[in-house]
This record gives sequence, structure tokens and C-alpha cells, in this order.
Amino acid sequence: MQRLFSSFADGWPGAGLLLLRLVTGGGLLYGALGSAWSAPYLAMAPPVIAAGGGVLLWLGLYTPVAGVVAAIAEAWIALSHPSNLSAPIGLMGLGLSLAMIGPGAWSIDARLFGRKQIDPSNFERESDRARK
Repeated sequence: MQRLFSSFADGWPGAGLLLLRLVTGGGLLYGALGSAWSAPYLAMAPPVIAAGGGVLLWLGLYTPVAGVVAAIAEAWIALSHPSNLSAPIGLMGLGLSLAMIGPGAWSIDARLFGRKQIDPSNFERESDRARK
């Protein structure tokens, strides 16, 4: 995951990415909850998949994968129900943009896969450890 992004944005850009993740994840969950209750079982698959992507985007976990999965699910929804295209196309664009930009510093991805700072002064030499 670290090789996909040169850095995890911090400060105002990181706050903007957090807001984008929260809005996109919320929109995916809202759309899934609104349509899943009234649909037959097979028609529930795309909203449930989109909701799963929304939860991962909320957390900032596997953001590139979650964004692409959410975009594919929203494309599936848009092709299944061509009468209302505005919400699925908007969420598809948001999911793809998050997949391309990355999660930001305030995410689980940044904690798991971000750059680590190693302080060599914390390491003891093998010979020092053997004497103790």
C-alpha cells in the first residue's frame, strides 16, 4: 500500500481527505440503506457491496481497493436503475478520486502502511545485550 502513495497528506489537505472520505462513505451507506430494504435479494447485492466500500472508506482502510469496489458497485446500480443517475455517478466519481488520491494521514492505512521513523539510538549492539 505504501508504494501506491508517495506520502499521506497531513494538515489541511489531510483534513480535506478525511472530510471527503466521510462524505463519500456516508453517501454510500445512505444509498445502501435506502434501497436495500425494498429490493429483492439479488438487487440488494450492489448496495450492500457499496456499503461495505463505504465503511472501509470511512475508516480509511484499504482505501484504493474500497474506492474502486464502491465505484464498480455504483456503476452497477446506475446501469440497473437508469432513471436516477445523479447519485450513483457522483458517488462513483468520489470513490474513484479517493482511490487515486489516497486516504490521508488520518486513516488506518497511514498507521499500517505509512512511513516509519526509525531512531537508531534506541538500538543496542549485540555485544552490549550479551553482557547484560
